[in-house]
Amino acid sequence: MIKFEVDNLTSMEYELRAFAEYLKSEGLAEEDVFFSRLASCELISNVIRHGGEAAKFCGELFPDRISITVTADCQRGVDLDPPMPEPFAESGRGLYIINAVSLGGIERGKNGELKVYIKRTLRR
Repeated sequence: MIKFEVDNLTSMEYELRAFAEYLKSEGLAEEDVFFSRLASCELISNVIRHGGEAAKFCGELFPDRISITVTADCQRGVDLDPPMPEPFAESGRGLYIINAVSLGGIERGKNGELKVYIKRTLRR
């Protein structure tokens, strides 16, 4: 399990690099590492940019999936139902991308918690 808290995008990049290295050290496929880092980056970025607060992160590894939980300290939270983004827009596609790469989309928990699961490719 990896846990950290960040309040800026520079720190987020450093911490997510360490998360990716952890996943690689556990033998995960490159695709699993990429999707995990992508979803984590988008969730944390949304909390920091739109909530204006720190984001708490927890990444856990299970035999069939990777669990990613990001908790916003802000009261207003993150809008999980934004309008469909324009294909050439420079922003606004993050939650759409997360829904596309995760198992079951984004789950909203209590106290500003956002959780996604990334499928873990099973090795034969």
